[in-house]
Amino acid sequence: MNQSHITRLLRQTFITPYIQHRKSSSQNIIRDGIVGMVGNTPLIKLKQVSKETGCEILAKAEFCNGGGSVKDRAAYYLIKDAEKKGQLKPGGTIVEGTAGNTGIGLAHMCLSLGYKCAIFIPDTQSKEKLDMLKLLGVQLFPVPAVPLTDPNHYNQQARRYAESIENAVWTDQFDNLANRLAHMETTGPEIWRETKGRVDAVTFASGTGGTFSGVGMYLKEKNPNIQAVLADPPGSVVYNWFKHGKLERAGDVSITEGIGQGRITGNMQGALVDDALLVSDTESVEMVFRLLGEEGFFVGASSGLNVAAAVRVAKSLGPGHTVVTCLCDTGQRYYNKLFSETELKKRGKGFLFA
Repeated sequence: MNQSHITRLLRQTFITPYIQHRKSSSQNIIRDGIVGMVGNTPLIKLKQVSKETGCEILAKAEFCNGGGSVKDRAAYYLIKDAEKKGQLKPGGTIVEGTAGNTGIGLAHMCLSLGYKCAIFIPDTQSKEKLDMLKLLGVQLFPVPAVPLTDPNHYNQQARRYAESIENAVWTDQFDNLANRLAHMETTGPEIWRETKGRVDAVTFASGTGGTFSGVGMYLKEKNPNIQAVLADPPGSVVYNWFKHGKLERAGDVSITEGIGQGRITGNMQGALVDDALLVSDTESVEMVFRLLGEEGFFVGASSGLNVAAAVRVAKSLGPGHTVVTCLCDTGQRYYNKLFSETELKKRGKGFLFA
C-alpha cells in the first residue's frame, strides 16, 4: 500500500468528520474552547520584505493557535486520529517524543479533552519550553539528545513508555500521517482561500515534515504550477536528500529548534518538492531581528528561517509573485537562547548587538 493510498484512507476514515465540524465552527464568532482555536490563523503581509523583493510575501500567524504554535494543528489531529481508531478511552494518556511545540500543543488539548499527557524531550531544548510543559502538568521526561538509532532516543523512549502502561497511545508525530493530513485539510485550504488561489510558491522548514508535505500536496492538487520549496537548517540531511539524493548532514548543529532531521520521516515520504534551500543560522537570526525591528513580530528562529527562505524564493521568481510561509511560534519560547547577547556571541552572531 503506497503513501498516497494510505493518506486517502486516513482522510476518508479517520479525520474528515472532525473537519466538517471545524469548517462550520470556524465561521462563528465564538470558538468552541481551545480546540476551536486550532487553525484559521491570520495570513499577514510582511511589508518590508515584500517591498524589498517586489513580491507579496505572506505568512500564516501560527502563534495565534490556542497553544501558541503551528504544532497545535498536528496535536489536535493526532489525538482525534487515536480516538477514532479506538486507541484511547476516557482518562487515557497521550505520549509523544517532541522538541517541545507538539508537546505543548498536546498538553493544552489533553487538559481540555480530559486526557493525561507524558512528554519525552531532548534536554537540549530551551528552558522556556521545559518550564511551559511543567506548568501544563505533563509527566515530563527530559533525556539526553542521541541519534534515533540509539534505544535512549527520546522517540524510542516515548514509544516504549506508551507500550508499558494501560490506556495510553504513542502519537508518533514523525511518521503518523494524521500530522500531514492536518495541513492538507486545514493549512493548505486556508492559504488557497485567503489568497483567492493567487499563490505562486510556498516555503516551509521541515521537522516532522507535516506542514511542508501537507500544504504542498493540497495546493498542488489545486494548481500543479505552485512551487513547494523546502527550507532546511544546518545539521539536517533533508536538504542534501532532495538536492543530491544523499542522507548527509549539511553543516553543523543549528540554533533553531524543532526543525531539521537526520532521516526522511513518514510524513515527508512522497512529499512534492520543487526545490530545497539550505538556510544558515546567520540568515535565520538576522531575519528574526528584522521581523522584530521592521514588522514588530517577536518570533523564534524557525520563523526567521521560513521568512529568509521566502525572500530567497521571491527574488528567484522575480517581482509580482506571491510567496507564502508561516511564523511558527513566538520568541518567548527561546528568549534566553535566541535573544541573549552572550549566547549569540558564543555562536559567532555578536554583530546583531554591535
